[in-house]
Amino acid sequence: MAPERIGYITRVQSFSACHRLHSPDLSDEENKQVYGKCNNPNGHGHNYKVEVTVRGKIDALTGMVMNLTELKRCIEEVIMIPLDHKNLDQDVPYFGKVVSTTENVAVYIWDHMLQQLPEGLLYEIKIHETDKNIVVYRGE
Repeated sequence: MAPERIGYITRVQSFSACHRLHSPDLSDEENKQVYGKCNNPNGHGHNYKVEVTVRGKIDALTGMVMNLTELKRCIEEVIMIPLDHKNLDQDVPYFGKVVSTTENVAVYIWDHMLQQLPEGLLYEIKIHETDKNIVVYRGE
């Protein structure tokens, strides 16, 4: 009998959005100190690059961990429709109560991908906020 093989699939998707880093639990001065120029009252934007990685058994019959068409559909539902070309703080209810840091965007994507994917398949969300700032979240 052939050994069970585990594979990882990563799909990359880009989206653009704006936001303002501002916590209602901090004073205006504290927000300026913590978030700096990202606390600009008029907000700022990013061209985010998200990598969604799934991990699972390579099916002996199909040769796939999962169908990429299905992964693409999940990404469209979770990332593109609610987040692309949006003001995260004003257009996405989740960020009405949560500061829209890239870490929290990763958590948002993780939680919503879990609702779309088969159980145990989601492995990692990696978001490139800029060329130099990258956030990784694995549900921990």
